[in-house]
Amino acid sequence: MCSTTAKDKGENNTMTGKEIQNWLAGEIACALAASMEGTTGERPAVECSLEPASQPTGMQDSICWRQPFTGIAGAIWVVAEEEAWRAVGGAVVHAAGIDEPEGDRAKSEYVEVVRQMLAGAGKAMRGRTSQEVTPSGGEQLNVMGEAAWGTLEIQLGGAVRRIAIGLEPALVAGLAGTAPREEAGAPEKGKTFDLLLDVELPVSVSFGRAQVPLKDVLKLTVGSIVELNRAISDPVEVIVNNCVIARGEVVMVDGNFGVRIQNVISRQERLRTLD
Repeated sequence: MCSTTAKDKGENNTMTGKEIQNWLAGEIACALAASMEGTTGERPAVECSLEPASQPTGMQDSICWRQPFTGIAGAIWVVAEEEAWRAVGGAVVHAAGIDEPEGDRAKSEYVEVVRQMLAGAGKAMRGRTSQEVTPSGGEQLNVMGEAAWGTLEIQLGGAVRRIAIGLEPALVAGLAGTAPREEAGAPEKGKTFDLLLDVELPVSVSFGRAQVPLKDVLKLTVGSIVELNRAISDPVEVIVNNCVIARGEVVMVDGNFGVRIQNVISRQERLRTLD
Protein backbone atom coordinates (compact mmCIF):
# COMPACT_ATOMS: atom_id res chain seq x y z
CA MET A 1 0.00 0.00 0.00
CA CYS A 2 1.47 3.34 -1.06
CA SER A 3 0.78 6.58 0.76
CA THR A 4 0.00 9.90 -0.91
CA THR A 5 2.95 12.06 -1.85
CA ALA A 6 3.81 15.28 -0.05
CA LYS A 7 2.43 17.51 -2.77
CA ASP A 8 -0.99 15.86 -2.42
CA LYS A 9 -1.35 17.19 1.14
CA GLY A 10 -2.30 20.71 0.21
CA GLU A 11 -1.24 23.78 -1.66
CA ASN A 12 1.31 24.84 0.95
CA ASN A 13 2.80 21.31 1.04
CA THR A 14 3.24 21.59 4.82
CA MET A 15 3.14 18.34 6.76
CA THR A 16 3.28 17.68 10.46
CA GLY A 17 5.76 15.26 11.98
CA LYS A 18 3.06 12.59 12.22
CA GLU A 19 2.08 13.06 8.59
CA ILE A 20 5.72 12.81 7.58
CA GLN A 21 6.02 9.52 9.48
CA ASN A 22 2.95 8.06 7.78
CA TRP A 23 4.06 9.31 4.36
CA LEU A 24 7.58 7.94 4.67
CA ALA A 25 6.36 4.60 6.06
CA GLY A 26 4.11 4.29 3.01
CA GLU A 27 7.01 5.06 0.67
CA ILE A 28 9.14 2.43 2.44
CA ALA A 29 6.36 -0.13 1.98
CA CYS A 30 6.20 0.66 -1.74
CA ALA A 31 9.99 0.41 -2.00
CA LEU A 32 9.96 -3.00 -0.28
CA ALA A 33 7.35 -4.32 -2.71
CA ALA A 34 9.37 -2.98 -5.66
CA SER A 35 12.59 -4.51 -4.30
CA MET A 36 10.95 -7.92 -3.90
CA GLU A 37 9.49 -7.68 -7.40
CA GLY A 38 12.90 -6.90 -8.84
CA THR A 39 14.57 -9.86 -7.12
CA THR A 40 11.82 -12.50 -7.29
CA GLY A 41 9.75 -11.47 -10.31
CA GLU A 42 6.59 -11.17 -8.20
CA ARG A 43 5.29 -8.11 -6.37
CA PRO A 44 3.99 -9.05 -2.90
CA ALA A 45 1.34 -7.13 -1.01
CA VAL A 46 2.98 -4.88 1.60
CA GLU A 47 1.12 -2.75 4.14
CA CYS A 48 2.49 -0.42 6.77
CA SER A 49 1.26 0.76 10.13
CA LEU A 50 2.75 3.24 12.59
CA GLU A 51 0.20 2.84 15.34
CA PRO A 52 0.10 1.13 17.62
CA ALA A 53 3.81 0.33 17.33
CA SER A 54 6.53 0.13 19.96
CA GLN A 55 10.25 -0.50 19.82
CA PRO A 56 10.84 -4.18 18.91
CA THR A 57 12.31 -6.45 21.54
CA GLY A 58 14.19 -9.73 21.46
CA MET A 59 17.36 -9.20 19.40
CA GLN A 60 18.56 -12.83 19.37
CA ASP A 61 18.82 -14.06 15.76
CA SER A 62 17.24 -10.79 14.58
CA ILE A 63 18.81 -8.48 12.02
CA CYS A 64 18.80 -4.86 13.21
CA TRP A 65 19.94 -2.48 10.44
CA ARG A 66 20.49 1.27 10.84
CA GLN A 67 20.69 3.28 7.62
CA PRO A 68 21.82 6.94 7.60
CA PHE A 69 21.60 9.10 4.48
CA THR A 70 23.62 11.85 2.87
CA GLY A 71 21.92 15.24 2.68
CA ILE A 72 19.74 14.78 5.78
CA ALA A 73 20.28 14.02 9.46
CA GLY A 74 18.95 10.96 11.22
CA ALA A 75 18.44 7.42 9.98
CA ILE A 76 15.95 4.65 9.29
CA TRP A 77 15.98 1.44 11.35
CA VAL A 78 14.89 -1.90 9.91
CA VAL A 79 14.51 -4.82 12.33
CA ALA A 80 13.48 -8.34 11.32
CA GLU A 81 13.26 -11.44 13.48
CA GLU A 82 14.73 -14.65 12.11
CA GLU A 83 11.40 -15.94 10.80
CA ALA A 84 10.90 -12.78 8.75
CA TRP A 85 14.38 -12.36 7.29
CA ARG A 86 14.60 -16.06 6.42
CA ALA A 87 11.27 -15.82 4.59
CA VAL A 88 12.29 -12.73 2.61
CA GLY A 89 15.81 -13.96 1.83
CA GLY A 90 14.55 -17.47 1.10
CA ALA A 91 12.03 -16.14 -1.42
CA VAL A 92 14.86 -14.46 -3.34
CA VAL A 93 17.01 -17.61 -3.23
CA HIS A 94 14.13 -19.81 -4.42
CA ALA A 95 13.46 -17.39 -7.28
CA ALA A 96 17.06 -17.95 -8.38
CA GLY A 97 16.32 -21.68 -8.67
CA ILE A 98 17.89 -22.93 -5.43
CA ASP A 99 15.56 -25.28 -3.51
CA GLU A 100 17.32 -25.39 -0.14
CA PRO A 101 18.50 -21.90 0.90
CA GLU A 102 21.25 -21.90 3.49
CA GLY A 103 21.05 -19.48 6.39
CA ASP A 104 23.97 -17.29 5.28
CA ARG A 105 22.67 -17.01 1.72
CA ALA A 106 19.14 -16.14 2.85
CA LYS A 107 20.58 -13.53 5.24
CA SER A 108 22.72 -11.86 2.58
CA GLU A 109 19.79 -11.76 0.14
CA TYR A 110 17.55 -10.23 2.81
CA VAL A 111 20.13 -7.50 3.52
CA GLU A 112 20.32 -6.77 -0.22
CA VAL A 113 16.51 -6.42 -0.37
CA VAL A 114 16.67 -4.00 2.57
CA ARG A 115 19.41 -1.96 0.88
CA GLN A 116 17.31 -1.63 -2.27
CA MET A 117 14.27 -0.72 -0.19
CA LEU A 118 16.18 2.04 1.60
CA ALA A 119 17.54 3.34 -1.70
CA GLY A 120 13.92 3.70 -2.80
CA ALA A 121 13.14 5.55 0.42
CA GLY A 122 16.05 7.91 -0.26
CA LYS A 123 14.65 8.61 -3.73
CA ALA A 124 11.30 9.53 -2.19
CA MET A 125 12.97 11.84 0.34
CA ARG A 126 14.82 13.66 -2.45
CA GLY A 127 11.43 15.03 -3.50
CA ARG A 128 11.16 16.90 -0.20
CA THR A 129 14.67 18.29 0.12
CA SER A 130 17.06 20.47 -1.81
CA GLN A 131 19.83 17.93 -1.17
CA GLU A 132 20.80 14.67 -2.85
CA VAL A 133 19.50 12.09 -0.35
CA THR A 134 21.15 8.70 -0.81
CA PRO A 135 21.96 5.81 1.57
CA SER A 136 25.38 6.24 3.15
CA GLY A 137 27.12 3.43 4.96
CA GLY A 138 24.63 1.45 7.00
CA GLU A 139 25.43 -1.17 9.61
CA GLN A 140 23.99 -4.05 11.60
CA LEU A 141 23.74 -3.23 15.32
CA ASN A 142 22.83 -5.06 18.49
CA VAL A 143 21.04 -2.12 20.14
CA MET A 144 18.34 0.24 18.91
CA GLY A 145 18.07 3.99 19.26
CA GLU A 146 15.18 6.39 19.71
CA ALA A 147 12.73 6.30 16.81
CA ALA A 148 9.06 6.34 15.84
CA TRP A 149 8.39 2.65 15.22
CA GLY A 150 6.07 1.05 12.73
CA THR A 151 5.45 -2.33 11.12
CA LEU A 152 5.66 -3.57 7.54
CA GLU A 153 3.45 -6.58 6.83
CA ILE A 154 4.47 -8.54 3.74
CA GLN A 155 2.53 -11.44 2.22
CA LEU A 156 4.92 -14.29 1.38
CA GLY A 157 3.97 -17.88 0.66
CA GLY A 158 0.48 -17.53 2.10
CA ALA A 159 1.81 -16.14 5.39
CA VAL A 160 2.24 -12.63 6.77
CA ARG A 161 5.78 -11.67 7.77
CA ARG A 162 6.40 -8.57 9.86
CA ILE A 163 9.39 -6.24 9.71
CA ALA A 164 9.76 -3.31 12.11
CA ILE A 165 10.87 0.11 10.84
CA GLY A 166 12.00 3.06 12.94
CA LEU A 167 12.23 6.70 11.87
CA GLU A 168 14.64 8.77 13.95
CA PRO A 169 13.38 12.18 15.18
CA ALA A 170 16.12 14.10 13.33
CA LEU A 171 15.08 12.50 10.04
CA VAL A 172 11.40 13.31 10.55
CA ALA A 173 12.20 16.88 11.62
CA GLY A 174 14.39 17.43 8.58
CA LEU A 175 11.64 16.29 6.24
CA ALA A 176 8.86 18.17 8.04
CA GLY A 177 10.77 21.45 7.92
CA THR A 178 11.67 21.33 4.23
CA ALA A 179 9.41 22.23 1.29
CA PRO A 180 9.29 19.84 -1.68
CA ARG A 181 11.79 20.51 -4.41
CA GLU A 182 9.12 21.62 -6.92
CA GLU A 183 8.13 24.47 -4.58
CA ALA A 184 11.63 25.49 -3.54
CA GLY A 185 12.58 27.28 -6.75
CA ALA A 186 15.16 24.87 -8.12
CA PRO A 187 18.04 26.60 -9.96
CA GLU A 188 18.02 26.62 -13.74
CA LYS A 189 20.98 24.24 -13.87
CA GLY A 190 18.77 21.59 -12.21
CA LYS A 191 16.39 21.78 -15.18
CA THR A 192 19.34 21.47 -17.54
CA PHE A 193 20.54 18.38 -15.70
CA ASP A 194 17.06 16.85 -15.97
CA LEU A 195 17.37 17.01 -19.76
CA LEU A 196 20.44 14.78 -19.57
CA LEU A 197 18.65 12.06 -17.61
CA ASP A 198 17.03 10.70 -20.78
CA VAL A 199 20.34 10.34 -22.63
CA GLU A 200 21.05 6.67 -23.36
CA LEU A 201 24.55 5.31 -22.69
CA PRO A 202 26.03 1.93 -23.65
CA VAL A 203 26.45 -0.42 -20.66
CA SER A 204 28.67 -3.50 -20.82
CA VAL A 205 30.07 -6.01 -18.34
CA SER A 206 33.71 -7.13 -18.38
CA PHE A 207 34.64 -10.56 -17.02
CA GLY A 208 38.34 -9.92 -17.59
CA ARG A 209 41.01 -9.05 -20.11
CA ALA A 210 44.01 -10.71 -21.70
CA GLN A 211 46.91 -9.66 -23.91
CA VAL A 212 47.63 -12.30 -26.53
CA PRO A 213 50.36 -12.23 -29.21
CA LEU A 214 49.06 -12.01 -32.76
CA LYS A 215 50.53 -15.41 -33.58
CA ASP A 216 48.43 -16.98 -30.80
CA VAL A 217 45.32 -15.14 -31.94
CA LEU A 218 45.73 -16.67 -35.39
CA LYS A 219 45.81 -20.12 -33.78
CA LEU A 220 42.44 -19.72 -32.07
CA THR A 221 39.89 -22.35 -33.08
CA VAL A 222 36.60 -23.67 -31.74
CA GLY A 223 37.31 -25.01 -28.27
CA SER A 224 40.35 -22.82 -27.63
CA ILE A 225 40.58 -21.29 -24.13
CA VAL A 226 41.80 -17.76 -23.48
CA GLU A 227 42.87 -17.21 -19.87
CA LEU A 228 41.70 -13.89 -18.42
CA ASN A 229 43.35 -11.74 -15.76
CA ARG A 230 40.55 -12.23 -13.22
CA ALA A 231 39.87 -15.14 -10.86
CA ILE A 232 36.45 -16.80 -10.90
CA SER A 233 35.66 -15.32 -7.48
CA ASP A 234 36.61 -11.75 -8.47
CA PRO A 235 33.77 -9.26 -9.19
CA VAL A 236 32.97 -8.28 -12.76
CA GLU A 237 33.23 -4.68 -13.96
CA VAL A 238 30.26 -2.59 -15.06
CA ILE A 239 31.35 -0.26 -17.86
CA VAL A 240 29.31 2.77 -18.97
CA ASN A 241 30.49 4.67 -22.03
CA ASN A 242 33.94 3.04 -21.80
CA CYS A 243 34.34 3.98 -18.12
CA VAL A 244 34.27 1.48 -15.24
CA ILE A 245 31.72 2.79 -12.72
CA ALA A 246 30.99 -0.22 -10.49
CA ARG A 247 31.79 -3.85 -9.69
CA GLY A 248 29.43 -6.68 -8.83
CA GLU A 249 28.52 -10.35 -9.11
CA VAL A 250 26.76 -12.19 -11.92
CA VAL A 251 23.19 -13.32 -11.16
CA MET A 252 20.30 -14.91 -13.05
CA VAL A 253 17.11 -12.86 -13.54
CA ASP A 254 14.20 -14.63 -15.28
CA GLY A 255 16.59 -16.77 -17.30
CA ASN A 256 18.85 -13.85 -18.26
CA PHE A 257 22.23 -12.82 -16.96
CA GLY A 258 22.37 -9.78 -14.70
CA VAL A 259 24.85 -8.05 -12.41
CA ARG A 260 24.16 -7.25 -8.75
CA ILE A 261 26.12 -4.08 -7.89
CA GLN A 262 28.40 -4.65 -4.88
CA ASN A 263 30.30 -1.37 -4.87
CA VAL A 264 30.46 1.87 -6.86
CA ILE A 265 34.00 3.05 -7.45
CA SER A 266 35.25 6.53 -6.61
CA ARG A 267 35.60 9.34 -9.13
CA GLN A 268 39.40 9.14 -8.92
CA GLU A 269 39.39 5.43 -9.71
CA ARG A 270 36.98 6.00 -12.60
CA LEU A 271 39.47 8.44 -14.12
CA ARG A 272 42.24 5.83 -13.80
CA THR A 273 40.16 3.28 -15.73
CA LEU A 274 40.08 5.64 -18.72
CA ASP A 275 43.86 5.46 -19.12
